[in-house]
Amino acid sequence: MLSFIALASIILASLAPQSEAIWVYTGWERHALVGSEVRLSCSFFSWRWLSDDVTFSWSYKPDNARSSISIFHYAGGQPYVDNKGPFRDRLEFVGNPQKRDGSILIRNLDYNDNGTFTCDAKNPPDIVGRPSSVKLLVFDKVPVRAGVITGAIIGSVLGLVILIVAIYFLMRFLVARRVLNLSVSKIEKGKKVKGKEGSQQRQGPVLYATLDQSTKLKAAGSEKKKSGDSKKDKK
Repeated sequence: MLSFIALASIILASLAPQSEAIWVYTGWERHALVGSEVRLSCSFFSWRWLSDDVTFSWSYKPDNARSSISIFHYAGGQPYVDNKGPFRDRLEFVGNPQKRDGSILIRNLDYNDNGTFTCDAKNPPDIVGRPSSVKLLVFDKVPVRAGVITGAIIGSVLGLVILIVAIYFLMRFLVARRVLNLSVSKIEKGKKVKGKEGSQQRQGPVLYATLDQSTKLKAAGSEKKKSGDSKKDKK
């Protein structure tokens, strides 16, 4: 009986859905101006297909505060916005749960909105995960530090792009020059080979004519010598 119960427990445990980890992502830090609006992005990665019971939760912790307050919740296909908190009538859900997006939009920002926003997402049975937080900094004008950092990032990206393009054209130039040099060397080598063959062809008849003439001269000399000897014999 105990063995039967143990076997049944193992089978039921294997058939039950197993939960896996879920990873939630937000930005690291956002800057915005007083009176403007800001989008706080939140997405997640899960090994499971998107569940009908997917949920998103946002909480807010003001600067110098000890605890967080809930400001938004999405569950059962419906968004629920806190109508009594500091973001009442200013917070809007702009995400797309079908794309695993739980982003929110906050309008008419004020200095009091500075703080940390934390997003948590669940995709049952994947519910084990760590929430992700983003820091919001509201200014009356863009701070120099942010401008310098943004300019440095843009400059670095542009410099990298220019370097890649320069390397690309340099490699093309070197390859083209190498191909040209090989073609020229092949042409010159072919010309030299043809020149040697032509000179050998031209030297052939000349050599034969010289040999033929020397042979004729030798024959004529021998005939003269014979005729001279015959004259001496007659005398």
